[in-house]
Amino acid sequence: MANAGDGVDAAHTVPDFTREEELHALREMLLIRRFEEKAGQLYGMGVIAGFCHLYIGQEAVVVGVKMAAREGDQFTTSYRDHGHMLASGMEARGVMAELAGKRGGYSKGKGGSMHMFSHEKAFYGGHGIVGAPAPIGAGVAFANAYRGDGKVSITFFGEGAANQGQVYETFNMAALWKLPVLFIVENNRYAMGTSLARAAAQGDFAMRGAAFGIPGRQIDGMDVRNVKAATAEALDWCRSGKGPYLLEIQTYRYRGHSMSDPAKYRSKEEVQRMREEHDPIEQVRLRLLAAGVAEDELKKIDATVRKIVAEAADFAMSDKEPEPSELYTDVLA
Repeated sequence: MANAGDGVDAAHTVPDFTREEELHALREMLLIRRFEEKAGQLYGMGVIAGFCHLYIGQEAVVVGVKMAAREGDQFTTSYRDHGHMLASGMEARGVMAELAGKRGGYSKGKGGSMHMFSHEKAFYGGHGIVGAPAPIGAGVAFANAYRGDGKVSITFFGEGAANQGQVYETFNMAALWKLPVLFIVENNRYAMGTSLARAAAQGDFAMRGAAFGIPGRQIDGMDVRNVKAATAEALDWCRSGKGPYLLEIQTYRYRGHSMSDPAKYRSKEEVQRMREEHDPIEQVRLRLLAAGVAEDELKKIDATVRKIVAEAADFAMSDKEPEPSELYTDVLA
């Protein structure tokens, strides 16, 4: 299997972005990167408790997908979810407050890092059960098909989760009923700490839907342009009534599986090589500089993002914890 960033899907040329698209992608990816860096700091300070899974290195995946999606298309994802929330348009302060278990969070401080929702932004979680985004996302797609509203449910899960039985049950149902659902495998190569080569008999996850007639494609997810283009084609397929589509987006996480993972199953040199040669944000920055955008303009974007994140952290630390009575709300719909 090719490594993320090493020319996967070479048959497809990478389309160019306009200057506006490059700047948008840079802002969105920087927001996720800076947010996650701050979340890691707050976890170390004890402000954030429980589990915390950072998205650093994988930013091009969700930003590229969002750039291709239409207004109203839904996101459902796993517990590595902060980036998906921010890309969906959820406010950084509300996400950070939820991480800290505060009442101003998107789930009123009761969901934490792994369980956040926003009906307004069409974000349906944040799910802690491995593989759960697949059937939940297909359920959202069933509702779309029932209403005939033209929306596509986009559901993300990792390559480790792709080995779960419920994923294949979902593939069968989605194909049988031609549901408008785009399954995205974010392949960051190590699942919870086991190399893909030791865990998967079939390492080409784009083929995993073939038995059900679900078309698939494997792409380099470190280039945001690549992700947007492939996602746009997949969404067209789903929206046209042909049923589900499967994208394997090869990416790489720079940090451990969670904050408690020292990631000793890979070398520091490997991580450094990915940072130096394939970083999704640096690729965009270099293209903008080559196109004549001033370094000062890019620094201003980063400064603006850092201010948003700093204000989100301040809010999360100063906000109050939920009242004990909140234990009894939102239990049943």
